[in-house]
Amino acid sequence: MQAIPKAAPANENAPESPPPGPPGPRERALEEGVLMLSDADLLAIVLGTGLVGCPVVRLANDLLDRLGGLEGIGRLGPREIAAIPGVGTAKALRLLAGLEIGRRSLIRSVRPRPGVFSSAAVAAWFTARLSHREAEELWVVSLDGRNGLRSARRVAQGGVHGLHVTSRDVLRVALQDGATAILLVHNHPSGDPDPSDADLSMTRKVQDAGRLVGVPLVDHVIISSSGRYVSLLDLGLLPAAP
Repeated sequence: MQAIPKAAPANENAPESPPPGPPGPRERALEEGVLMLSDADLLAIVLGTGLVGCPVVRLANDLLDRLGGLEGIGRLGPREIAAIPGVGTAKALRLLAGLEIGRRSLIRSVRPRPGVFSSAAVAAWFTARLSHREAEELWVVSLDGRNGLRSARRVAQGGVHGLHVTSRDVLRVALQDGATAILLVHNHPSGDPDPSDADLSMTRKVQDAGRLVGVPLVDHVIISSSGRYVSLLDLGLLPAAP
């Protein structure tokens, strides 16, 4: 009968296994929930992997510092982000898709409901959509008979010299959507939501044209990259629609 070999004695001089490191973002997300994670941790989960010698959390922190936080990342296109070392096309698209999911969720959570129209509700809905834009955009919000949201459509997008839009452009959209009344919304990338002379002139022209076709303009809300907004109706610069 063959003897069973005895186990070799433990080597008391062998190096000890290193202690386990701190839990990563994924582990903490499972244990504590995603609400407890920092922006860098959330970004690291979306990115998935880092670079050789650069863990994913460090890469996430570098991206946030380099691009100006999540807001800065949201202002870039996929090719710009993909060109950053350690990112690439697939990660850039995952990252922007994640930001867009969050933005749409916020937009829909504050969507104005029938009968509860207010400048604050409109500003909240559009701030998530427009405050990060680097160029001006003008939107027409078509309302139904209860001042509820029927549709919201962009009618103009500006360049370095601002917006160019006519009353006909605005009213065409309103009539196509069967609006009972309309309001205008546009953004000021400068961060200052105060209306310019051009804003006031355009508002008066749209108001006059809307009155002629029976689609009154009830407000013009201007939002800014700073999160502030103004309502021409609230400021007394736009007479209340009959």
